[in-house]
Amino acid sequence: MAADMEVEFVTVERRFWSGTASMVVAKTTEGEIGIQAGHEPLLGELDTGGTVTVYTDEGKKVAAVQGGFLSVTANKVSILGEAAVWSDSIDRAAAEKALADAGDDADAAAAARGRLRAIEKAGA
Repeated sequence: MAADMEVEFVTVERRFWSGTASMVVAKTTEGEIGIQAGHEPLLGELDTGGTVTVYTDEGKKVAAVQGGFLSVTANKVSILGEAAVWSDSIDRAAAEKALADAGDDADAAAAARGRLRAIEKAGA
């Protein structure tokens, strides 16, 4: 197993999650990126309606994230999201309705797609 790294995941409102992980996968504006301990330093912009997956000893945790930034050093990943929700807290029917109701609101559509993507990635 890969060495663990420290992960600090915060939103504008609160500390969302912190702990150790063997890998973090995040959807940035440049594409999806996987990060393990020893990764080259990096600063990335999280995609609106993207996801962040954290792999821990207990398994994977998937969150839908509304924009923000990702900072990587050799042994630490810092995630600052505007808002985030764990996949197991997302109501699929409500997310599907939000997507259908989004109309021309690109931000609302992206948020709803991100929630649905998080559910799919979690395997729920």
